[in-house]
Amino acid sequence: MHSRLPHSVARTWALLLASMILYVPANVYPVMKNTYLGAESSNTILSGVVLFLKEGDWLLAFVIFTASIVVPLLKMCSLLYLLMNVHRPPVARRARQQTVLYRVTELVGRWSMVDVFVIGILTALVQMGAISTVEPGIGAMAFGAVVVLTMLAAISFDPRLIWDQEER
Repeated sequence: MHSRLPHSVARTWALLLASMILYVPANVYPVMKNTYLGAESSNTILSGVVLFLKEGDWLLAFVIFTASIVVPLLKMCSLLYLLMNVHRPPVARRARQQTVLYRVTELVGRWSMVDVFVIGILTALVQMGAISTVEPGIGAMAFGAVVVLTMLAAISFDPRLIWDQEER
């Protein structure tokens, strides 16, 4: 038992909109810059998925695509759906299903950090001076911010608002 979250809807809207804005640069800008024997290359999330598909690593491409593109997008869509339903009249609402949707959204949030952890590990491991280096790009920072903001938005949403509308 805990008390109501004050200004839950406004806070969740602000965090959700900020994450939606940052989702664009997270997918457009490079998440990683590689230097191998003096040749530089940079990869976005989607170009990394395509690279793994070309090399035949279907499972890894699927995991990265799911964790980095699909999961954050579904989290934002589900939070948007929940926020819009809080303001709707209670006709034909399914509070139980919406509560399950909220719980799943809150639970899945951490799995989007897979890319950020991989980039962090690669940056720490692959530092061979002039031979090879890996640096995180601006897209990685934007993506990390998207993940954190969506996690905070899910935490700041008060699921009791779903049931408040159902009782009316």
